[in-house]
Amino acid sequence: MRPSIRDVLLRNAVTLFAASGYNAVSLREIAKAAGANVGSLTYHFGSKANLLREIYQHHTEPMNARRRELLGEAQRISHPDERLMAILRAYVLPAFISSSEGDGGGAEFTRMRAVLSAEGNTDARAIIADAFDETSRAFIDAVAECVPGASREGLVWRSQFLLGALYYALINPERVTRLSQGEVDGNDREAAVEQIVAASYASFRDLAVDPRETAAESILQEQSA
Repeated sequence: MRPSIRDVLLRNAVTLFAASGYNAVSLREIAKAAGANVGSLTYHFGSKANLLREIYQHHTEPMNARRRELLGEAQRISHPDERLMAILRAYVLPAFISSSEGDGGGAEFTRMRAVLSAEGNTDARAIIADAFDETSRAFIDAVAECVPGASREGLVWRSQFLLGALYYALINPERVTRLSQGEVDGNDREAAVEQIVAASYASFRDLAVDPRETAAESILQEQSA
């Protein structure tokens, strides 16, 4: 089935934004790449900001829905360590699913996200926040329940580190292959998911505070007072 002009415009906008950023790409360039005119683009989307918002909705709504579904399954696991692993896998896995399979994600969209996050455009920042913040907070809250005593500061920072690892694994898998001198296939998505989950598990688990240590510190403080 031949894609609609709307879909062609969306696809070409992602490609151009991923390559050059949001600020540098004009509506005219997007229309030209799609074999359309600017009038067609403004008819379908109205503005460049609305076009970007629809790109995010197209990719992130199914991805976030899958994340919420997997998160719900993970939260039913009773053992906190096993639950933490499942929560992290629920966050990471959907990002590796190709957008052509209808579940969001995809390397090109992820590359675009990374480029736009670095640009600091006001419209883009607001759209990114609308697309991800609610789901991200839900995952941070779920992780917190598995890591007793963890500070909110530590949880938020390490969730950022997880996101950075996820970005880089998707947009530059060739570097893994190159650094390993060909021993590791950076395009092995299953391996990438497991490695990111394992590293993130260790990172978050390290934030846990042993209540016995806390009690011992309190006793020492009282004795020294």
